[in-house]
Amino acid sequence: MDENLSPEDRAFRDEVRAFLDERFDPELRAQTARQGGIFAEHEVAMRWHKALHERGWIAPSWPTEYGGPGWTPRQREIFAVECARVGTPALPSMGLTLCGPVIMKYGTPEQKAWFLPRMLSGEHIWAQGYSEPQSGSDLSSLQTRAVRDGDDYVVNGSKIWTTNAHNANWIFLLVRTSTEGKQQAGISFLVAPMDTPGITRRPIISTSGEHELNQIFFDNVRIPVANRMGAENEGWTVAKYLLEFERGGGSLGVGLRMGMEKVRAMARQEPSGDGGPLIADTDFRRKAAALDIDLVTADWTDLRLSSGKAVGESVGGAAASIKKMLASQKGQDVAELAVEVLGAYAIPDQRGALGAHPHEQPIGPGYSVTPMVRHLNGRASTVFGGSNEVQHNILARILGL
Repeated sequence: MDENLSPEDRAFRDEVRAFLDERFDPELRAQTARQGGIFAEHEVAMRWHKALHERGWIAPSWPTEYGGPGWTPRQREIFAVECARVGTPALPSMGLTLCGPVIMKYGTPEQKAWFLPRMLSGEHIWAQGYSEPQSGSDLSSLQTRAVRDGDDYVVNGSKIWTTNAHNANWIFLLVRTSTEGKQQAGISFLVAPMDTPGITRRPIISTSGEHELNQIFFDNVRIPVANRMGAENEGWTVAKYLLEFERGGGSLGVGLRMGMEKVRAMARQEPSGDGGPLIADTDFRRKAAALDIDLVTADWTDLRLSSGKAVGESVGGAAASIKKMLASQKGQDVAELAVEVLGAYAIPDQRGALGAHPHEQPIGPGYSVTPMVRHLNGRASTVFGGSNEVQHNILARILGL
């Protein structure tokens, strides 16, 4: 990309690099390198969130009228590349990436004025209440009920696989406000503080050992009608709009390319069966080259789908499904190859050496700590946000197949 940069874009790239050199300090870099989950743990994420917010760069894709930096598509790509190059913390996306655009489109002026600045500052940390124990891929079958009582809805039910809810102080959720007509016709979109009486959280520990997920219970929870986004019983339209950002948001190619660079760096250090470095092994080189071709394809697909979109605009239904499938499947492929490179070092349970404040020394080289955890954690990526099978069905309907 550097060869095609204009002088203005080169100056912007240098500005981003100078910021990263200053604010992404050695302590934060070391803590981030030991993160095993989808998002950085709360302490690390909030420290980086604060640095970006102070610089005015916390929401690269937001329009300037709502506090975004007003970058061009190329500048957003440069920023993503430079952050991936040094490995900055992955910030939770439920507020800035998902709920923020929904409020911009469907919120009242009062809702926009209240919620959006607090998303930017980090005062509000969000969780997403979509899936339920019996409603995952078939989300429209959700049963959490909201019954109107004066100026409030009284909500009863449960949400599951709720990422980062143990750190969140706000949640957006889909509720059933009518049982008439089609399933999709009786759903509304609400937001609520997590400390509302009647809301309880139960942790879910992943196979990787990470606490990222939770089950949320609603027991006669009163949520003001003023906290509804969009009209009553039209929440399915709001939900689909949000999912375009969940499935198609961000730049999928940058992180995957940097992941492959890390795999190759490990392969230069790890031995092959004949005693030389694994990077020279014919089988490894063949696998890496095949994956590189897939990543180039994914990268250019990403650029083609996103480059013509205005700031704050989603990539659209079909493109979002394509990006979601590519990102999840290729991410799993990169993680699996990293585990293969590690060999025996991938076997020990190294969770004690992970996180901002580890209490154990790593077994083997420092780079051996995170690959297996990230591999196990990433197995869910082809399921959450709408499974890849669901994305195939969406594309088939769009194409009339």
